Amino acid sequence: MKKIILTGDRPTGRLHVGHYAGSLKQRVVMQDSGEFDEIYIMIADAQALTDNADNPQKIRENILNVALDYLSIGIDPAKSTVFIQSMVPQLTELTFYYMNLVTVARLSRNPTVKAEIQQRKFEASIPAGFFTYPISQAADITAFGATHVPVGEDQRPMLEQCREIVTKFNAVYGDTLVMPHIVLEANEKAQRLPGIDGKAKMSKSLGNCIYLSDSSEEVKRKVMSMYTDPGHIHINDPGKVEGNTVFTYLDVFATQQHFEKYLPEYENIDRLKAHYACGGLGDVKIKRFLYSVMEDVLQPIRERRKYYENNLPLVMEILKTGSEKAERKAALTLHKVRNSMKINYFDENYLL
Repeated sequence: MKKIILTGDRPTGRLHVGHYAGSLKQRVVMQDSGEFDEIYIMIADAQALTDNADNPQKIRENILNVALDYLSIGIDPAKSTVFIQSMVPQLTELTFYYMNLVTVARLSRNPTVKAEIQQRKFEASIPAGFFTYPISQAADITAFGATHVPVGEDQRPMLEQCREIVTKFNAVYGDTLVMPHIVLEANEKAQRLPGIDGKAKMSKSLGNCIYLSDSSEEVKRKVMSMYTDPGHIHINDPGKVEGNTVFTYLDVFATQQHFEKYLPEYENIDRLKAHYACGGLGDVKIKRFLYSVMEDVLQPIRERRKYYENNLPLVMEILKTGSEKAERKAALTLHKVRNSMKINYFDENYLL
């Protein structure tokens, strides 16, 4: 069996370092590993419209932003197919068929949907499209026969629901859909990077992000304003490492080379943490170190983004070519699904 990846992001804003740590970096590693036969990376504009129907311009404007972010982190259109969800109409038809295999009660129990409904304060006014977007995600995944889906930890319930739909469809209509498997970042702290304000999750809607496209000055301002230990007022005060956002980011991004380059007086992150915990180490010093680390990560990304920003017709061609390729692949799956359901009436003469 082929090894196929499907993953993607909603174009509701620029992508941030939480996306990078939790999924994007891993996508590039998987892309360049040579282990996968096909890789599809989707800009999920149709899903983004489920809670932005009154502001389609926001989605439209951010499609290019997300495409630029993908290309700037190292997604290679020669190895990965980057496409726009709404340009693949087969996904909508698959979603419609899968809806009949999922109950309203089951959708209501999806933890990710429940959390996002609460976050958006929908209460009783939940858009039907938003409520059913786990089914749409299942259509996206199965349309490409994805065997591996690299996502953040918060998307695990969505993958579980997709697997239920695959099981139910194959049980009712015969072995047709491929069972997908979730791929998580090995570093648990990277799976759910907190915002710079110390909130549980970095989020575009909360405005607590460091964006991949932020300038060096913006990154410095954000790092220096980061939440640390409110009880660590004076340098000699013992400081708390757990729950300290700066140390969480260092756990995710700092390497041995960073210590050798910028902070050679400390052998590793454990020595740095130990000094902070017993007192004698100020927040400014560790923030300056983190800023240097983040600059090492983000500077190459900025440079690649600048190249593509100066070549937008090339980006448009990548999206157009990728969407056409994705549509051809999804059409093959839709034909198999309709055939299994015996509703390819005129192709197979199921009515006679």
